[in-house]
Amino acid sequence: MAGEMYFSGDPQLVAERKQCRRLMRRFNQDAEDANDDDREKLMKDLIPNCGSYNFIEPPFACDYGFNIHMGDRVFINFNCVILDVNKVEIGHDTMFAPNVQIYTATHPVDCVLRDTGRELGFPIKIGNHCWLGGGCIILPGVTLGDNVTVGAGAVVTKSFPSNVVIAGNPAKVIKQLEVPDPEAVKATETHIKPIALHRQ
Repeated sequence: MAGEMYFSGDPQLVAERKQCRRLMRRFNQDAEDANDDDREKLMKDLIPNCGSYNFIEPPFACDYGFNIHMGDRVFINFNCVILDVNKVEIGHDTMFAPNVQIYTATHPVDCVLRDTGRELGFPIKIGNHCWLGGGCIILPGVTLGDNVTVGAGAVVTKSFPSNVVIAGNPAKVIKQLEVPDPEAVKATETHIKPIALHRQ
């Protein structure tokens, strides 16, 4: 499904989505009361390609789970939706506010093609140290560099480089940020307690 049209009713895809929904339901029901080890197992059953010290507040929704590739110390707040029909990369130390929506999935604008049930998917990449504000939407094919802040409610229709604040519909750059000191960034990665541990 690397940017090519596909049929979402393919039996293999249907089976994979059903399996994801089973794992998603288990995570959303059981994560809140689970101990640290069990919670991590529930999350890695759903999202096998994730790093360490990550924390997702349920409810959380995704299509397949295995197309999400998550770094370390990622925090995802309530009601996040990731439609991962294509690859979604989330860098280290990135934070999602509530109701963030990540859509790799899209449909043909030609109604004849769309009515056949064929779909498209384009990858999304979110860099390290990003902060996605509440209710923002990231559309198919977007890449965000490192240290990008996305304003609440923004609709991100195109890619942006590192060290910017973006906001609006469609999103545009509203502020340039200084390039962070690499040594200071490295120190936070190794010495500051991950936000996931503060939330427990």
